[in-house]
Amino acid sequence: MATDYPSLFRSEEMSLVQLYIPGEVAHDTIYELGELGDFQFKDLNPTVTAFQRPFTPQLRRLGESARRLRLFRSQILALSPPLGIPPLSAIPPFPMVGPRAQNAFDELEEKLRQHEKRLNEMNRSWEELGKRKSELEEKKWVLRETAGFFNEAEHRHTEIRTSFDDGDGTAPLLEHAAEYGTLPGESSLAGFDLEFVAGTIERTRMPTFERILWRVLRGNLYMNYSEIEEPFVDPVSGKETFKDVFIIFAHGPELLAKIRKVAESMGGTLYTIDSSQDKRANALREVAARLEDVDQVLYNMGQTRRVELSKIAEGLEAWRDAVRREEEIYKTLNLLSYDPGRKTLVGEGWVPSRDITAIQLALRRAMETAGTSVPAILSELRTHQTPPTFHRTNKFTEGYQTIIDSYGVATYQEVNPGLFTVITFPFLFAVMFGDIGHGFIAFLAATAMILMEKKLLKAGLDEITETFFYGRYIIVLMGAFSMFTGFMYNDIFSKSLSIWQSGWEWPSNSTGLVFAEPTGHTYPFGLDPNWHGSDNALIFTNSYKMKMSIILGVIHMSFAICLQVPNHLHFKKYLNIYAEFIPQILFMWSIFGYLVVCIIYKWSIDWSQSSTAPPGLLNMLIYMFLSPGTVDPKTQLYAGQGFIQVVLLLIALVCVPWMLCLKPYMLYKEHQRIVAQGYHGLAGQENGHNRASTSNDLEEDEEGAGQAVAQPEEDEHPFEMGDIIIHQVIHTIEFCLGCISNTASYLRLWALSLAHAQLSEVLYTMTIENAFLFEGNAIAHTIFLVIMFAMWFTLTLAILCVMEGLSAFLHALRLHWVEANGKHYMAGGYAFTPLNFSTLYEEDEQ
Repeated sequence: MATDYPSLFRSEEMSLVQLYIPGEVAHDTIYELGELGDFQFKDLNPTVTAFQRPFTPQLRRLGESARRLRLFRSQILALSPPLGIPPLSAIPPFPMVGPRAQNAFDELEEKLRQHEKRLNEMNRSWEELGKRKSELEEKKWVLRETAGFFNEAEHRHTEIRTSFDDGDGTAPLLEHAAEYGTLPGESSLAGFDLEFVAGTIERTRMPTFERILWRVLRGNLYMNYSEIEEPFVDPVSGKETFKDVFIIFAHGPELLAKIRKVAESMGGTLYTIDSSQDKRANALREVAARLEDVDQVLYNMGQTRRVELSKIAEGLEAWRDAVRREEEIYKTLNLLSYDPGRKTLVGEGWVPSRDITAIQLALRRAMETAGTSVPAILSELRTHQTPPTFHRTNKFTEGYQTIIDSYGVATYQEVNPGLFTVITFPFLFAVMFGDIGHGFIAFLAATAMILMEKKLLKAGLDEITETFFYGRYIIVLMGAFSMFTGFMYNDIFSKSLSIWQSGWEWPSNSTGLVFAEPTGHTYPFGLDPNWHGSDNALIFTNSYKMKMSIILGVIHMSFAICLQVPNHLHFKKYLNIYAEFIPQILFMWSIFGYLVVCIIYKWSIDWSQSSTAPPGLLNMLIYMFLSPGTVDPKTQLYAGQGFIQVVLLLIALVCVPWMLCLKPYMLYKEHQRIVAQGYHGLAGQENGHNRASTSNDLEEDEEGAGQAVAQPEEDEHPFEMGDIIIHQVIHTIEFCLGCISNTASYLRLWALSLAHAQLSEVLYTMTIENAFLFEGNAIAHTIFLVIMFAMWFTLTLAILCVMEGLSAFLHALRLHWVEANGKHYMAGGYAFTPLNFSTLYEEDEQ
């Protein structure tokens, strides 16, 4: 029976139900269940391929509609200036259910087909005109550049002839004439004409083109080229390409043919340009007129296309939502089996037990919507199958539960560590990140995201910001706990606070090594501020934080071990309580629990009044194993220490064979007892295995008489003593060695806290403190102080808050996943994935 209120302590109680759905209400029933989001359907046709399922034709049609909608959306988003798409909330909903739903989808399919046809025609015309415009633009540039070259060449030719007439009467060499170029149509000094080839080629290919021509023609050419400043935009892909205009002079048709072949092979475009200046001018005017006409047609077509896309945009989101939902409905219908005798669809699936009433109401709504009097019938099945795991979370607990689910999905109905992670995770983070100032910055940032979460969700977030926004409730508690530990460490941006009267005071007018004198007061909360700045502050805080890390680690792991008990009680595995839990907790506390007690006891003693020096607890723990019962009086912590340590060591040694042997032995005895009663092989024979039937199984069979039973999917494994022994040996070795390594792993709390405090102090010293010590006039001092403060604040946010925060987050994650969850968390379940329309947009964005 489900509890009255949902809890994170265990996963929701699940029920396997069966649905008999008449064909006329099948679509509307699946729609209502998708709106409810509480039904995970099972595939009742596992051997049928996707192409053989009955609703595959409908899915193909919907896939085609989805393709058209993606095409429309991409073209709308590519428009410039951009065209707004109304959100789904501002559009009337598409009729998904009822007698007219199928007609509405048929009309939508036809409408999308017509829109696609018109758009394709316009796009083809747009592309053809775009290509034509590009060709005309290229020809215009070729005409311009060749005209400029001819004018320049004619000017040079005139200068050469003038200099020849005024010279000494000698003719220039032939190569000199070739160098300056002889105009087509005019006789050169050698008595022949040079013909030319003009065109365009991509700028990146021009050096290669020039080298190839030089080698192919062996230098028998004259080439000139110039860059076109404006890029050419491909009308299909939108890619910009920069090109150059070239003009090549050569003599003879063979050389010209080679030039044309090389140019065409390298993607160049050739144009026929007349050598007559008047004809070139007429061609340029003609090209300009044709360009003007093409631009006008393109503008008109662009406006028509924009109007067409604006009509599509008005209902685009509603159509996309309807098609996505319809696809999910038909995918779900393909999971159902058809009962030809009753002419109904049969479905099975998992639902939260507390939501069965809501599902029955959804079935009734589907019947009323469809306008029939035959409802779908729901019946609850009794089964041995393992249900899925479902934790009902809200926006506060969702982030913490995700941390645990990333490690592994909980076994059905086992204790959920996500509940305790709400407190333990931000607290362990804060132990490493303890600083009042840094914690306040994190708390302030998370609070701002929480207060403005609706605005941020509407505005849209990038990937990195969305990650922080998803964990805003984790960050707000991490910041709050960091402020708490910051008060414990008395640390705010590497400085201390003197809130109450200190328990120490420094003597005045003292030189050399100065010792603080007690005032008789005790600082009520946190670290005394006079420890900051003292020579032995680092030694004191190191010792304090290291011991605190051990204490927190042992408590955290002990709590994780204790979480085994409610699991064993719930699953009725009472053997595990005295065969695993009790020896594990005794082993942990006989060694490391003893260390914790010694730490606290050592803190409680005033060693300044003691006759012996304070002992080293690490050496004490080592010699507890190396020389049991022997304690040096000079390092003795308390009376009777040797005897107590021997007893604790014996308890730890006894716990090892206790964990190793008791459970396999008890399981073997239980198996032999059942076999002796003659029940061997009564159950599990249908699956090809022999499984011993217990009295509990027989009682459950009697209780389930007269109720529908689902056949188990999981095969039962036979009793194998060897496998049990090997598993227990591995489990015992892992736990015993893990106690040592995991306890040492909690020293990361001390290490990261130390690193964070030291890095904060170094940053403050090198920026703001240097600014305060700066000597100069008031203006220079102020400017330098402002610059140093800006640098300090920027580095504080970037390094101490973000980078150090991420580091502490990862280490806290490791402590929960490995050190804590490894002690009790089975994580052998699978997630509850119901049909839920509300998650369609999240999947579409991903």
